[in-house]
Amino acid sequence: MSLIVENISKRFGDNLVFKDVSFQVDRGEILCIKGKSGEGKTTLLRCLNDLEKIDSGRITINNVDNRQENRDRTGIGLVFQNYNLFPHKTVMENIVLAPLYLKQGGEDEIYSRAREFIYDLGLQGKEDFYPYQLSGGQKQRVAIARACVLNPSILCFDEPTSALDIETTGQISKIIKDLAKRGIGIIVVSHDNQFIDDIAHRTIILSNGHMSEEVNNSFE
Repeated sequence: MSLIVENISKRFGDNLVFKDVSFQVDRGEILCIKGKSGEGKTTLLRCLNDLEKIDSGRITINNVDNRQENRDRTGIGLVFQNYNLFPHKTVMENIVLAPLYLKQGGEDEIYSRAREFIYDLGLQGKEDFYPYQLSGGQKQRVAIARACVLNPSILCFDEPTSALDIETTGQISKIIKDLAKRGIGIIVVSHDNQFIDDIAHRTIILSNGHMSEEVNNSFE
């Protein structure tokens, strides 16, 4: 088991975002989260990635409790809806910045991992490009490479196909499936029901602050 979420709740002032949400994600599993706008799906992803603090409950990643001090936060990553690439840095610089800062290996090793993901994600020849020179699909793949180079056990995607055409959506679908085959647990927030039907092993719905589970494809 990579991720266990137990009875987590989140408020912003008097506004209850969600209450007593629980679920788990195994290695290699693709879990999709659906819900109307404003139901707290993005906030949930931010809580999982420690970008927002939960008010109660527990999040465990690779048997490490989120309440534990000095824990390693690289076990989970987030691909933002708007990519959040640094506009003044190249593709390669965006990808290697975090692992270099966190000293996740020597410089040669980090650049080698980066080049591997650049190749796997079809970004060869774009290493020295800046974000403004890339298409939406290429920016999405750079954001995926940036998250993957940290070797997370869990990778979260916030609306990964919202600004993409059908062909590029298909490419992102394949990339997500391939990442799951590598043993990464995947969590996807999306409004795209066709995309969800294509990739999901399980689907859960966030509505009125509570979570329920749909019947989905079997996962072994």
